[in-house]
Amino acid sequence: MAAALAVTLGAGAVPAQAGAPAPSGPTTVAAPAAGVAERPYMGWTSWSMQSSKYPGLNPDGDYSYLTEANVLKQADAMAAKLKPYGYEYVNIDAGWWRDNGWAPKFDEYARQTPDPVRFPRGMKAVADHIHALGLKAGIYLPVGLEKEAYLGGATPIWNAPGCTTASIVYPDLRTTNGWDSAYKLNFDNPCAQKYIDSQAQLFAEWGYDFLKLDGVGPGSFKSGDNYNNVADVAAWQAAIAATGRPIHLELSWSLDINHAADWKRYSNGWRIDTDVECYCNTLVTWENSVDDRFDDAPAWSRKAGPGGWNDLDSINVGNGEMDGLTKAERQSYLTLWAISKSPLYSGDDLTRLDDYGLSLLTNREVIAVDQNGAPPARPVAVAGEQQVWGGKNPDGSYTVALFNLADAPAAVTAHWASFGFTGNAAVRDLWNSKNLGTQKNKITATLPAHGSRLFTVWPGTPLATTSYEAESAANTLSGNASVAGCDACSGGQKVGNLYLGGKVQFNDVTVKKDGIYTVTVAYVSGDARSATVSSNSGNGTSVKFPSTGDWGTAETIGVQLALKAGANTITVDSGTWYAPDIDKIAVPQTL
Repeated sequence: MAAALAVTLGAGAVPAQAGAPAPSGPTTVAAPAAGVAERPYMGWTSWSMQSSKYPGLNPDGDYSYLTEANVLKQADAMAAKLKPYGYEYVNIDAGWWRDNGWAPKFDEYARQTPDPVRFPRGMKAVADHIHALGLKAGIYLPVGLEKEAYLGGATPIWNAPGCTTASIVYPDLRTTNGWDSAYKLNFDNPCAQKYIDSQAQLFAEWGYDFLKLDGVGPGSFKSGDNYNNVADVAAWQAAIAATGRPIHLELSWSLDINHAADWKRYSNGWRIDTDVECYCNTLVTWENSVDDRFDDAPAWSRKAGPGGWNDLDSINVGNGEMDGLTKAERQSYLTLWAISKSPLYSGDDLTRLDDYGLSLLTNREVIAVDQNGAPPARPVAVAGEQQVWGGKNPDGSYTVALFNLADAPAAVTAHWASFGFTGNAAVRDLWNSKNLGTQKNKITATLPAHGSRLFTVWPGTPLATTSYEAESAANTLSGNASVAGCDACSGGQKVGNLYLGGKVQFNDVTVKKDGIYTVTVAYVSGDARSATVSSNSGNGTSVKFPSTGDWGTAETIGVQLALKAGANTITVDSGTWYAPDIDKIAVPQTL
C-alpha cells in the first residue's frame, strides 16, 4: 500500500488526542446553500476524455488524460468560448489522488491528496487558476472510506480527538458504493460525521465550488443496506453547510427513483442513468447510451426543480469525429438534455470544437429552454419510434420537441390538442432561430434518422374536451380489469389490473363529426408499459406509455383515433403483457 502523504492543513488543525467524542443527538438537516442550483448547472467534466479510447487522449495508460495541464487548458478554452453563454463549472473527475497505475495517495488523516505527477502544484492552485478566469472549480470523491485509507484502523481523523479510521466504519468492514471499493461509514458513531466534515473543510480551503459524490446507492447498480448511502449524502450536506462555502453537491450514478425525495432533500442534482460514455474509440455512441435517456428520463420529470435537477450526464456534441455521432444525433442529444432541464456540461475537448458543435453549445434560445426554471418536459405523444415531447413555460408558451428515434427518415407531427389548445399558434424554430409564422392545429416535420426539431409555440384557443372516467359504470371491463382507488386520479378512482388480456372499454363516446381526434389518455404507471388503444373495434394503435415515476402520479399521452359522428367506443387493451392503470380519457368536442 502506498505511503500516506501529508498536506498542509488550514487553520484550526489539531493533533489527535485520546478519548472519543460522546455520541451526539439527531443531526439537524442543513438547508441547501442559497443560490446553488437555482438553475441546472453548466460547465465541463474531465471524465469523458479520460475514460475514452479515442486515439491520443490517454497516451500514458487508462485515465492518464487527467492532469493539471489538461484541466487548465480546458478551463482556458471554456472561459474564451463558452463562459459568455453561462458555462461556469470546471469539474475534475475520478483519479486526481491516484497515479497512472491507479495507486492512491492520502494525507495523514485518511483524506485523498493529489497525485504529484498529475497535479504538481496541488488542488488549490488549480482552483485558483479556474477562479481567476471567473469560473468555478469542481472535484470528485467516491462515497465511503476508501479501503486503502483504512490502514489497519489506526489513522486519526482530523479535528476529532480519539477518532480513527476504525471508529468511522463497521467492525465487520462491510463494503459500499457501486464498485465495493470503500468501507461503509457507520454514522451511529459521531466520528463518521467528523470524517466527512474534515473532507469538506479541506475542499473548502482549497476553494472548490462543486463536489461529485459517486457510486451512491440505492443506485449505482447496487441495492440493500450496505449500499444505502442516504446517511452519507445527508452527512455531506451538513458538512458542506458547516464550511460556510456554497458547494454544489451532485450525486452519481443511476440513482434509485424511490429515494428521489432524499436526493432532493440533501443534494443539488442526481444522475438518473448509467454513464453516457461508450468507453470505446469515441466519447459516446447513439446506442450506448445516449438513446437510453428517452426511455428513462420521463419517470423523473416531476422530481426536479430549483435547488435540485435530474442529471442526464455529459453532453458530448462539440466535435463530431471525437463524439462518434451524426449531426442529427448531436442536435437530438442536446435537445433532449435541454427540454429535460438537465445540467449542461460538456465532456469534449473544448480546444477542438468544430463549428457545428460550437453552434450547438452556444445556441442561446436552446440554453434558455434548459435554464427557464420550468419543470422538465415529458412525452405527450409516442407513435412507435416517433415521439413528441413538451411542457409549458413560465411565460405561457410551450416547448415542443419532435424526435425520430428510428434508423430511417420519418415524419413526426405535434398536434396542438396534445397540449390542450387548438387553432392557430405562433411557432418559433429554436435551432434555426427562425419564426415559422402561424401553424393551424399542428406542426409536422420530416426528420432524418435520430433527428429532431425544437420549437416554442404560443398557444391558440383553449381546447374544449369531454372527459370520460375509466371507472364509470357505463364502461365495460374484461379480464382481470377492476376499479381501484387513486388519490392522483380525477375521480379518485382508476381502472387497474390490466394485464394478459385485461381491457377497459369506454362506451358512448360522442362527437359531432367524423374525423381523426387527438384523444388524451390519463394514466398511472410506475414503469413504462404498452397497450393497444382502439376505437370502434378497429385494429388500434400500440401506444408506449412512459413511466409516471411512481404509482401515485397521473400523466397524459395523446393518441390519434378515428371517431364517427355519434356514439363511439374506445378500448385500452393490455394484450399479452401488463398495461398502465387508466384514469380517464378526454375527447375534443370539435375537430
